[in-house]
Amino acid sequence: MSRTLMIQGTTSDAGKSTLVAALCRWLARRGVSVAPFKPQNMALNSAVTEDGGEIGRSTALQALACGLAPHSDMNPVLLKPQSDRGAQVILRGRVHGNMDALDYHAFKAEARHSVVAAWEALSSRFDVIVAEGAGSPAEINLRAGDIANMGFAEAVDCPVLLVGDIDRGGVFAQLVGTLELLSESERARTQGFIINRFRGDIALLEPGLAWLAERTGKPVLGTLPYLQGLLLDAEDSVGLSGRVTGEPDLRVVVPALPRISNHNDFDPLRLHPRVALSFVGPNQRIPPADLIILPGSKSTRADLEWLRTQGWETAIQRHLRYGGKLLGICGGFQMLGRAVHDPEGLEGEPGGTPGLGLLDFHTRMVAGKQLRNVQGVLNPEGVAVTGYEIHNGVSEGAALENPLVMLDGRADGAVSADGQVMGTYLHGLFDRPEACHALLARCGLEDTGAAVDYQAHRLHELDRLADTLDAHLDMAWVCRLLGIPA
Repeated sequence: MSRTLMIQGTTSDAGKSTLVAALCRWLARRGVSVAPFKPQNMALNSAVTEDGGEIGRSTALQALACGLAPHSDMNPVLLKPQSDRGAQVILRGRVHGNMDALDYHAFKAEARHSVVAAWEALSSRFDVIVAEGAGSPAEINLRAGDIANMGFAEAVDCPVLLVGDIDRGGVFAQLVGTLELLSESERARTQGFIINRFRGDIALLEPGLAWLAERTGKPVLGTLPYLQGLLLDAEDSVGLSGRVTGEPDLRVVVPALPRISNHNDFDPLRLHPRVALSFVGPNQRIPPADLIILPGSKSTRADLEWLRTQGWETAIQRHLRYGGKLLGICGGFQMLGRAVHDPEGLEGEPGGTPGLGLLDFHTRMVAGKQLRNVQGVLNPEGVAVTGYEIHNGVSEGAALENPLVMLDGRADGAVSADGQVMGTYLHGLFDRPEACHALLARCGLEDTGAAVDYQAHRLHELDRLADTLDAHLDMAWVCRLLGIPA
């Protein structure tokens, strides 16, 4: 019989995703048949699954930790925000439709069926399921019909561990306050606490841990240290820069669009020791750069208008006049063309928006999202690229006759005649070190052999997380909770 353990957090970004990935890796390394599960996720970073669906990026990372290909059952409800009040709803990997917050709240009873069905399907294939909550279980206004946290845990009758982030302060108030706001049955199902991101001497914390256990009657299973330099696929939070110390050899600037998606495309650049990567947010000065990258977007036309109001169109023209390079990925690629048309209002209000006009093509949003994992070569270098496509638009025009990449035997993207402007629908463009090397060489970075093998990096970081659990968490207690050998 499959066993499920759920990790919930006192807040968003308490470390739930990372802890689930660590637990999955630890169990998988011991030969346990384990899979991740997130009932409901709100994220603009997503991945294509082996069954042709779409799930949150962090759940796909957890699948990697288990040694599995991502599957739609692992994240049955994915919400991709399109505005402050509405989102695209994806059920078991497929687009269900667009809803505002109130409509979705009413829809949750129906969504629950998809959640339970997906969990049952996973439970039939794996011995252990490590589930991840969303946000906090103590959001009073969202408790009715909950499927993301305690509503799910109660429905499948699984134990819960509660994690709090001590780095942001107030961790004892977080943990005790969350417990106080739960129902009696939910408090009973909460088996213990985990303190995350601790810095300093543990001896100074131990009196507080003893008080917490006495106050609540629940054990503290461990205190996990703050891991310096940890970089793994994030849900939505955008890091401000890369890791370069000293003067960089290549400066890369990315506008932090309001609906930026799949910004993990740039993690290999963050890790590159000779590249300085900066995200530029609203009303911030646009700095000089060697390469500007327009990222993916869940609302291409709205984000294109935002670029204009923030002065990016003028800055890009100046950047190109001085010989800089420009790359657009997915929605950012669509922005490079002459126009983006959305007659059915798939990403917002129906209508059309002039593009930046830097490449001769136009894009039309059509129903039926393209979801596929792909491989191919960079044109004309011929070096291998791998990645995935997630987009609604269909692009047509003369510029596409000079593609940036060839994917599974077909042309994708475009490159301007002078080579300054490039674009593609391919996410993961920089993931392979050979492709990263070739692309950065186009932008003026010579001897780019320092490019990171991003896949190897991710596996190394997952092992680092599992090793941290071994050293700082009572894993024998966790194994007893799951009913498996320690």
